[in-house]
Amino acid sequence: MKRLVLGRPIATARLEHERLGKPTALAIFSSDNMSSVAYATEEILRVLIPAAGVTAFALVLPISAVIVLIEAILIFSYRQTIKAYPTAGGAYIVTKENFGLLPAQVAGVALLTDYVLTVAVSVAAGVQAITSVAPGLFPYRILLSLVFIWLIAYGNLLGVRESGRIFAFPTYIFIVSLYLTVAVGLYDVLSGHLRPFPLQGQIHDQPHTLTLGAGAVGIFIVMRAFASGGAAVTGVEAISNGVPAFKKPEWKNAQTTLVYMGLVLGGSFLGVSYLVHRLHVIPIADESKSVLAQLGQAIYGSHGFGGILYLLLQVSTTLILILAANTSFADFPRLASFHAGDAFLPRQFTKRGHKLVFSNGILALAGAATVVVIVFKASVTNLIPLYALGVFTSFTLSQAGMARRHLRLREPGWRAGLLVNGLGAISTAVVDVIIAIVKFSEGAWMVMLAVPILVAVLVRVNRIYEAEDHDLLEGIDALATTEIRPNVAIVLVDAMDQRAIDAVNYALTIRPDRIRAVNIASVETEAARIKRDWAKDGPLVPLDQIVCPDGDRRRCLRDYVAGCATKDVDITVIFSAPPRIGALHRILHGRSWSETAAALRGFENVMVVAIRSSPDRSEAAEGRMRMTLHPRHRVVILVGRLDRSVIKAIRYARSVDALDVTALHVGVDPEHAHRLLEDWWKFGRALETPLEIHECLDRDIPRAVGEYIRQLRASASDVTVVLPRTDYAGLFQRLLHDRTSRGITEALRDEPGVHVVVVPYQLSSEARSRHLAAPEPEAISP
Repeated sequence: MKRLVLGRPIATARLEHERLGKPTALAIFSSDNMSSVAYATEEILRVLIPAAGVTAFALVLPISAVIVLIEAILIFSYRQTIKAYPTAGGAYIVTKENFGLLPAQVAGVALLTDYVLTVAVSVAAGVQAITSVAPGLFPYRILLSLVFIWLIAYGNLLGVRESGRIFAFPTYIFIVSLYLTVAVGLYDVLSGHLRPFPLQGQIHDQPHTLTLGAGAVGIFIVMRAFASGGAAVTGVEAISNGVPAFKKPEWKNAQTTLVYMGLVLGGSFLGVSYLVHRLHVIPIADESKSVLAQLGQAIYGSHGFGGILYLLLQVSTTLILILAANTSFADFPRLASFHAGDAFLPRQFTKRGHKLVFSNGILALAGAATVVVIVFKASVTNLIPLYALGVFTSFTLSQAGMARRHLRLREPGWRAGLLVNGLGAISTAVVDVIIAIVKFSEGAWMVMLAVPILVAVLVRVNRIYEAEDHDLLEGIDALATTEIRPNVAIVLVDAMDQRAIDAVNYALTIRPDRIRAVNIASVETEAARIKRDWAKDGPLVPLDQIVCPDGDRRRCLRDYVAGCATKDVDITVIFSAPPRIGALHRILHGRSWSETAAALRGFENVMVVAIRSSPDRSEAAEGRMRMTLHPRHRVVILVGRLDRSVIKAIRYARSVDALDVTALHVGVDPEHAHRLLEDWWKFGRALETPLEIHECLDRDIPRAVGEYIRQLRASASDVTVVLPRTDYAGLFQRLLHDRTSRGITEALRDEPGVHVVVVPYQLSSEARSRHLAAPEPEAISP
């Protein structure tokens, strides 16, 4: 399905070739910043006009100039940041290095929240531009917004270079169209061809100047307007977060692109504000037509060549507003991967997907933006108060971090850098406070409440990961031994058929110290029939029968295993399964042994193995059942990293009578594979198990494991795949780990002669208590 939807996967080695040049990077990373020109001036007017009347048009240009000045300060500041952190200079990395992990979470969460709001605001503004031309679509603005969100997500799932090709052209069309509109508008205004719009009655009646008594209120209104227009500054940090996406030399190309972005935005934003100031364009209350649309219609008209240019402006504005969300889709997954790499977000966010992008981050962003658009009904005015607070918080922490770095390292030119970054920190802190105060009652309180809550969640995630790592990694040097323990095999039997015989065959092959066949029946007549068939045709293995009148086979199996388990004995529970299991079979046979075996979770030394019969020895062969001992098989232990769960799996694997035992690591990250090899070399003599690295170019671990096992099956009879599994206590903790082991099991489901053994590892009580763990399993007695 991935190949059908996304095309062929990109090999990991191609990551270097997926870098962006300056023109493409400008289109991808500046779309958010550029798109704000389409609505920032309008949002300033929406605050000023009801309170200040005609005076609003005198204030809009100075406020816009201050906003552009703030952006200029930030651009010079982030040039310093990019040079100091050439691999990735976003707020998260800078804050982490200079203030520590916890402040970095505040900066990161504030920015992640802003990225979600960026997608929602941008798409909603793009849909508003559509409804300005086609008012009949206004009732469908929420649906249209959701469609655009997921279209952009799909474009980003296609890969960095592909999304660049898709989104670069509309961005440059908008830039050209916008500058053409400003140029023609300036000419018409200065030459006298374009007159100001007629003022509505309620505006005309307002005083042209504020009275002295209204001065305090006026300052507050100006601050509110400035906070609304501050959205134009968002997106400045995008390039610093995306430095690794640039071609070499990354930091130099990123610096140049950042300056280009500032020049393009500053000129266009001031041009639009000046035209609005001269023409007295008033925002429409129901948001059916934007200020930029009114401006374009006044400049070009609605007919002839001018009408074509007006339509081009509206189409390009719509596209840039919608594609502004692409900046978030470029940066949110990368920033989430930084958090996840430090164990503050689920580690699934660190994995690259089919096209070498962080697919989980892309999907998470699209899902969160979908919720926000639905809740706020795709209204730009309703969303703007939530906007910009988070990004200015991250600006402040980032610039303060750079200032501290200059004071700490005192590198050449540190005084000039301290001046620039210090000015950036102070100015953005002032803006942040203004936004928090004036927008608090309008919705900013939600962001101020959400950020600390989300930081608390991330801290809890980190504590869970830390507790797990401490339990799994502490003292492995003392445990790296292949101590062999006694093994008891329990074969689960449903009926006297060839599959039961094959399960017993497998039990004999691993040479356990003791074998017991177990049948759990719901009624006594069924138990008597199976006992009679076993005595007549069954193998020479004792059959224990348990009758469960209530039909709860899980409980009965658990009670039986608890009676057999001791601390110094391994128990292998074996159940048979058909070689192929389709969806219909799973529906019809939901209470299979594979489902029942889930009841054994919680037993520390109980392994579960599913036996897959070969097609010629399946249920079709019941009439000629035979007891043929399989030759010695090979054991493959799947290894992600060297920890206690893997050492336990090695101990178990060496306790069975196998032809050979091999550890297998599917390498998707060369650095991680190298560290694993170093650890394996360190403990290799004690482990007594060779390690093989199987390179996985497309990062599809289940497919790579299946390919390796099929190659091994060509030269051996049966293969037992040992799968270490850490038993996590609660649902929240399980969500922090991927489903790779389940995917591997599914990939091997249809492979006859391949048997998957799950070796559980129980976390310590301390690790389990960190996350409101489920109750401990019941006591196990001999």
